[in-house]
Amino acid sequence: MFHIYCPWCQEHREEEEFHAKGPAHLARPADPDACSDESWGEYLFFRDNPRGVYHELWVHAVGCRKFFNITRNTLTYEILETYKIGEQPGKRGDAEVVTLPVRHEAREPEVSVKVQAGGAG
Repeated sequence: MFHIYCPWCQEHREEEEFHAKGPAHLARPADPDACSDESWGEYLFFRDNPRGVYHELWVHAVGCRKFFNITRNTLTYEILETYKIGEQPGKRGDAEVVTLPVRHEAREPEVSVKVQAGGAG
């Protein structure tokens, strides 16, 4: 078990009180209604999963219930820093800051299948 420092509560708490929510600094499209279905789908569902130092969004679910960011090494689980939403990373600014997800293996579907509600297509 490890302890995570909550920048809102300003204390270290056990990891069971927290939940990871994905990459930090993920920019929502400015006009979702103008996005193509493919762009919106990539924003919602596709994320990179890098090895090494990475910025993540976490929530103190059992404590103050506020969101904050963690800079963490995904190989060693070492937490390098925590900081509030809206702040920029300090100690490890060279880590990847995600702006939009990139799907590296985008392909067209081979077969088009229609599915009716309540049953098979």
